[in-house]
Amino acid sequence: MNLSLEVVAFYGFAGLIVLSALVILMTRNVLYAAFSLLLTFLGIAAVYVLAGADFLAITQILVYVGGIMVLMIFGVMLTNKVAGKPVRTQHHNQFWGLVVGGTLFYLLARSVLASNLAATPWMKNQEIVQTSTVQPLGIQLMSDFIFPFELTGILLLVALIGAAYVAQRQL
Repeated sequence: MNLSLEVVAFYGFAGLIVLSALVILMTRNVLYAAFSLLLTFLGIAAVYVLAGADFLAITQILVYVGGIMVLMIFGVMLTNKVAGKPVRTQHHNQFWGLVVGGTLFYLLARSVLASNLAATPWMKNQEIVQTSTVQPLGIQLMSDFIFPFELTGILLLVALIGAAYVAQRQL
């Protein structure tokens, strides 16, 4: 069996995603779960890069890894010690979690194994052309969709000012 570098990289990143997701599920330490979630997000971004969705990968890293994970880890580190003990979670409904997770894994594996990926049109000549998706997206965003883009920016600015005002009044 001749495996290409892309296939090996995909299975490596998929294994990283699955293992770090399992650590999130099995650990009782909230900080370890947050760092495992960081690895999961980075693995998903790597799969996006392998799929040719570079804009989605960059967005994944900037929004989830850069923003949300830093906020979560900062919050966990501030609240990690309660009366000298680390914050721990308790596992509830492990049986139903295993049943639902196992069923979803079975259905996903069955559908992946039943699909005929070699018959898809993009695999006929065994050559995939990698082009950047960032430039056409940027051109379209700054030409056809400039009004919704600017409106979203104004809405985020108003939300930021409102959050600062509410935080100031509570102090």
